Amino acid sequence: MADTIVYRAQKIITMDPNRPDATHVMVREGRILAVGGDEVADLWGGAPVDDRYADKVLMPGLIEAHAHVSAGGVWRYIYCGHYTRTDPQGRPWPGVTEVEALVARLREAAKDLPAGVPVIGWGFDPARLSGALDRQVLDRVADDRPVVVLHSNFHLMNTNTAALAAVGMDKGSNIPGVMRGADGKPSGELQEFAAMGPVMDHVGLTFATLGDASGLRAYGAVARNCGVTTVADLLSDLDTDEVAMLRRVTAEDDFPVRYVPMMNAMRDAPGREAERARDLRALSTDRLRLGGAKLFTDGAIQGWTAQLNAPGYYTGTDHGLWNMEVADFRHAVATLHAAGVKVHVHTNGDAASELAIEAFAEAHLKTADADHRHVLEHVQLADRAQFLRMRKLGLCVNVFANHLYYFGDTHWGRTLGPDRAARMDACRDAAEVYAGDFAIHSDAPVTPMSPLFTAWCAVNRRTEGGRVLGDSQQIPVATALRCITMGAAHVLKLDHEVGSIATGKRADFCVLDADPLQADPAHLHEVPVAGTVMGGRHFDI
Repeated sequence: MADTIVYRAQKIITMDPNRPDATHVMVREGRILAVGGDEVADLWGGAPVDDRYADKVLMPGLIEAHAHVSAGGVWRYIYCGHYTRTDPQGRPWPGVTEVEALVARLREAAKDLPAGVPVIGWGFDPARLSGALDRQVLDRVADDRPVVVLHSNFHLMNTNTAALAAVGMDKGSNIPGVMRGADGKPSGELQEFAAMGPVMDHVGLTFATLGDASGLRAYGAVARNCGVTTVADLLSDLDTDEVAMLRRVTAEDDFPVRYVPMMNAMRDAPGREAERARDLRALSTDRLRLGGAKLFTDGAIQGWTAQLNAPGYYTGTDHGLWNMEVADFRHAVATLHAAGVKVHVHTNGDAASELAIEAFAEAHLKTADADHRHVLEHVQLADRAQFLRMRKLGLCVNVFANHLYYFGDTHWGRTLGPDRAARMDACRDAAEVYAGDFAIHSDAPVTPMSPLFTAWCAVNRRTEGGRVLGDSQQIPVATALRCITMGAAHVLKLDHEVGSIATGKRADFCVLDADPLQADPAHLHEVPVAGTVMGGRHFDI
């Protein structure tokens, strides 16, 4: 690549209000020098024109501001979802909707495993499977080794008897989230991290293993394949050896994304976690951004473990759990905020959003910070009044738009009821309150990563069953595209570097075969991604 080069495109969607459209962009050493028409080739002493994108549409490299590196590593295990998904190499894996088919898939996979090696599946959604998946069913897969099936929300799992016995839970446990069957014994369903943790550790299903070098490279491929050039990982331990690996892998010439992992700030005292986050910040590189922290409040709505305000769950039993004790959460928020650490908080239910708002309000009274950009993640049941209070506190929001398609029917009929389901993941409210400075996300591997699909979800709010889940909360295509570019960059506090195609910013582009602004909004997710450019380097799909 020449030191300075001009790329000509059919159209460039810049996301820069000073010049929304262009046809040429000049790049030198990974930075944008100029954007405009054909006159750009004569600026800065002139430069040759590269026509490789002459029939393509360029937009800023897409940004996935809430996903998990396990979206790469999880493919070493057995997919157990009900719909077809595509692995990092582009291979489709069909879904299963019957218990017997799932048992058969797990059994077949077990044949290829050495004796004693656990059988691990993921992506399971009980609302989409005919029949129960209790420990007796999973004992039919294997009774001589642990069998573990993670739910698609990654907040629940089902296990066989051997897995429970391996951690001393087969007779019972006083850990919250260890569910019991009609016989009074553990059913094999474990809800949330306190209950799941012992089994996950025993079978080696840890954040570190899912995010090892192989998993990270696969995660980069997942992101590249859908036009992403900046991708976050919203929970990572970031121990010394892991950080060394991250610095090494992200520096590889063929690693295609900027990587933004958030440190798990729930393992030690908040003061020590704050110090660790500050130390990590100093280890950041061009392609690896460290220093952010992650906290949890509640669980998952579709698992009945999220914390809901009245009237609670529409059907089923309320198993709402706090993944951190409330007092500990408040203390962690105050300590991290006072130390200047950017905090991202998991909040699904409206009661969880309320707790987070209150905790940050208290922290602000003690320590002022004009541009902290702490983020409430998911905010699935936050209402307009809560969004307004968040905005006044300087809190950012990242809305789980994909949830509308993949779980909307479950919320309509089972967890929330029609009226609350119709206003959940309230992108219109967020857009009006935040003037577009918010993000939408996939939470991959909970749902597949694809920002254009995420944008389609926010625009159309159509469920898997075809229902429109509240047209009053639909947003225009242009707003949705901002959410996956400048809005996501704002939430990650990287909007000075990425998110738009503008002079001085990183040369990160998403290459499309068609103009998403001209596409039928109902087919926005079908606009093909042809490749990416990250820091001036080209990546084909």
